[in-house]
Amino acid sequence: MRIPPYYRSPLWQRFFAGAAIGAVISWGLFFYMFGDLQEKQVQLIQTQQDTIKDLYEEVDIWQSEYEILNKKNESRLLVQDVSIRITNYKKYRLDPLSIFEVEQSIQKDFASLIGKDLESVSKGKELLKRAIINKDIKLNSRHYQLEIKELVIYTNIEIELTIKQM
Repeated sequence: MRIPPYYRSPLWQRFFAGAAIGAVISWGLFFYMFGDLQEKQVQLIQTQQDTIKDLYEEVDIWQSEYEILNKKNESRLLVQDVSIRITNYKKYRLDPLSIFEVEQSIQKDFASLIGKDLESVSKGKELLKRAIINKDIKLNSRHYQLEIKELVIYTNIEIELTIKQM
């Protein structure tokens, strides 16, 4: 079997030459377009990276300023209110008026804490606890003692107490 000699025919020679030249031109055009698009993508990525870097720096600056302001404000925090709550008075069948009076007397004892900074109040937390625990309460000719169930010291001091019979 013999391959026909197409390479001698001018029609086939022009076809193969055109195909070769078209392939070279299309590769050149492809490389040009691909390179141009890649260059645009690289520029876009670079600008995005610069923007991200600037934003991270800005966030760091804001966070450091925010932390400094928080520390300043935290040092200025003062006690504004003292709230006392006795929870288990129903167990001993005590009337709410007596409990209210006890809560008010304890609140008057700690009224001197209002306006003091939190740091000094939190340092004296044990003293607060001892003052509450050592307080003897006489209601309906019986003596009661207080126990601290919960003590929250912040701008509002919240003390939750339980009462027990001595």
